[in-house]
Amino acid sequence: MIRTTPSLLKMGSATRVAERAADVLFVLQNKEKLDYQALTDRLNETLQLYGLQNDITSSDFVELKDMSRKLYAVFRTKDVAYAATLLNGLLSEYAYIPRLSAHTDSPWHLHVDSSDYAPWMEWFAASSTLAFATLLAEKQHNPCGLCASPSCGRPFIDLGKGGGRSYCSPRCATRERVTKYRERDATKP
Repeated sequence: MIRTTPSLLKMGSATRVAERAADVLFVLQNKEKLDYQALTDRLNETLQLYGLQNDITSSDFVELKDMSRKLYAVFRTKDVAYAATLLNGLLSEYAYIPRLSAHTDSPWHLHVDSSDYAPWMEWFAASSTLAFATLLAEKQHNPCGLCASPSCGRPFIDLGKGGGRSYCSPRCATRERVTKYRERDATKP
């Protein structure tokens, strides 16, 4: 589910950054089997919905695919300690000393990349990882998940109190309940 452009005050929120990363990972799943140019266009459109004016290049794309595989592992696990270990590894790989920034007319927000002019991939990896780490610390469960629907598998953010959400949306949950009901009903004599 792609969201609308954020207000400036929400731009730096951990939830918003985590949602952006989940949506980028979803695009990278490329379930529509888009060619390179169409996939790159879709990535740029997704980033624009989050207020980012960026043109993904071929070198960005290769680096993004590599980093996304590492980040995807966080979405795959339900084990909070393992998610924390994965996030700590990503932070040690991509993050720098935290600093406050208010560049390009944005409100104050936290950066953990090397500078306000850091390469795009470094910024994306560091900001996404920091957002997931912040949400994990805040909620005390892994905020990331993959939709359990076999026809979906979409990365999503789970910010409920207990965690453990299995589906990316009520639509997927309902579709799976209906499928299971019909399968049980079909086996009855």
